[in-house]
Amino acid sequence: METKRIILRPWRISDAEILFKWASDPEVGPRAGWTPHKSVEESREIIRTIYSAEGMWAIVLKETDEPIGCVGYLPSSSSNLQISDDECEAGYWIAQPYWDKGICTEALRLVIDHCFGKKWFRALWGTYFPSNPASGRVMEKCGFIDTGREVLCQSLEIGADRLVRVMKLERQLIW
Repeated sequence: METKRIILRPWRISDAEILFKWASDPEVGPRAGWTPHKSVEESREIIRTIYSAEGMWAIVLKETDEPIGCVGYLPSSSSNLQISDDECEAGYWIAQPYWDKGICTEALRLVIDHCFGKKWFRALWGTYFPSNPASGRVMEKCGFIDTGREVLCQSLEIGADRLVRVMKLERQLIW
C-alpha cells in the first residue's frame, strides 16, 4: 500500500535500530500509551512480538526508505475496546520530526481502505488521549466521528488510569 510520499510494509528485524531511534523519544510513546524503548534489543523484540502481527505496518518515507512510524489495526480480540468481531481498532504513531505533515492521515487512509475494502470490517474504532488532540484530528480528517464517550484502556502501558476519547468510522457503501 502506498501514496506519493509513503509505503506501508511489514516491519523487518533489520528495522530495529531506526525503530529505537524514533521509539526512544520520550515525547512519542506516552502519547500513544506505551513506554519509550530503552534499547535496540527491546525494539527488536517489539518487532518480533507486536509489530509482526497481521494488520501492522511500518510507515516508510519513500524519500529515505526508512520507517518513521507505525500504523495498523487490532481485531476485536486484541482491541482496547469492547467491539464486535466485524469491527477493529485502528492505531498509529509517527516520529516527532514528521508531526503535522499529514503523513499519519495518509497512512490511516490506507489502513481504512484495507480494512473496509479487503477485510470487510463494518466499523473502525480509534482512541486518543485528550491531551494529544493531534491524534484526534488525524481520525477526524479520515472521517471518524467523535462518539462522545471516554473510557479507560486497562491494557495500555502508560495512561491506563487516564480516560481516552473514543472515535468511530463506519463502512459506507463506497467500500
